[in-house]
Amino acid sequence: MTLDHVRRAAVARSLFTATTLERALATLGFVQADPIRAPARAQDLTLRHRVIEYRAGDLDRRYTHLDVHEDIFVNYGFVTGAVQTLMHPRGGPAPWTAARGKIVRALLDFVRARGPLHPREVDRHFSHGTVTNYWGGVSSATTHLLDAMHYRGLLRVVRREAGIRIYAACEHDARPRDAATRRARLDALVDVVVGTYAPLPGASLSMLVRRLRFAVPQWAGELERTLQRATQRLARGRVDGVDWYWPAAEALASDGADDTVRLLAPFDPVVWDRRRFEMLWGWPYRFEAYTPVRKRKLGYYALPLLWRDSVVGWANLSVKNGTLQPTLGYIGARRPRERAFAPALEEELHRFGVFLGVHRHGA
Repeated sequence: MTLDHVRRAAVARSLFTATTLERALATLGFVQADPIRAPARAQDLTLRHRVIEYRAGDLDRRYTHLDVHEDIFVNYGFVTGAVQTLMHPRGGPAPWTAARGKIVRALLDFVRARGPLHPREVDRHFSHGTVTNYWGGVSSATTHLLDAMHYRGLLRVVRREAGIRIYAACEHDARPRDAATRRARLDALVDVVVGTYAPLPGASLSMLVRRLRFAVPQWAGELERTLQRATQRLARGRVDGVDWYWPAAEALASDGADDTVRLLAPFDPVVWDRRRFEMLWGWPYRFEAYTPVRKRKLGYYALPLLWRDSVVGWANLSVKNGTLQPTLGYIGARRPRERAFAPALEEELHRFGVFLGVHRHGA
């Protein structure tokens, strides 16, 4: 096995043949979410490559009819019902103070009695004031508690209205008490991680397994043993002194990629692991939306540009007067010279325009 083999496999197994939205979600298990629309949200940018005729916003529009849930896995995003069942009910320390425990119980009783509710309706009823949120801004204390209750599994997001979560009460089966069941669930969660992001270098596998502390804080103390089991049971290959891991039942595909250009989300499974990205493609991709303008090198929301099985550059896309306008950059300022590249790039920009429902500049 060579690094070229690993790179081809990383692209081929993640960018599987486009299918239905239901099947794509079941295959992925988890899709990371991000609210920035530049030019579309991360979850939509990820799904557009894996779902036939996907359009921006389809996941939101179909959310209530899908077996998918907003939740925290290794990051915040969308998980299937099967994955959510592995994580809940979450135990461990409550994400609120003891003094707020009575308020939490009152909030839960209120939501149970009234059905799906907008946080504004709950806030009008309780008026708990404000708190400082993670980003340093001010949030409604009620909204903050609702978010914490959602994380704990007491509430679920039934839909969104203008981007705001609408909550309903939620019940989960009792937490497994026997060690064998806990181990089985933890191993299954690792399989979801590996299925989404493999092939993974050993350091990235360790990092992702440890990030499961967000998914299952009640079992955080068992994650080191879970990692040890993973390194023993997963398929493994060694390249240039680095151990790579992938699902045990798979053989890493080594077929060459076709003449296709794809613009990937910053959080797409192909590029999410920045360590792996640099190992496979030889340059450091950085997400710079929160980087001061003067320090940006790629742009506010640079989309990695995948040509065949190589990430050769990036694109920043904007929509002006209903027209898609790309700004492209290439590694070493060298645009690929193959004759097939230009039409493949134009085809991808056309697909992107259809995905957004806008025209392609110059088309």
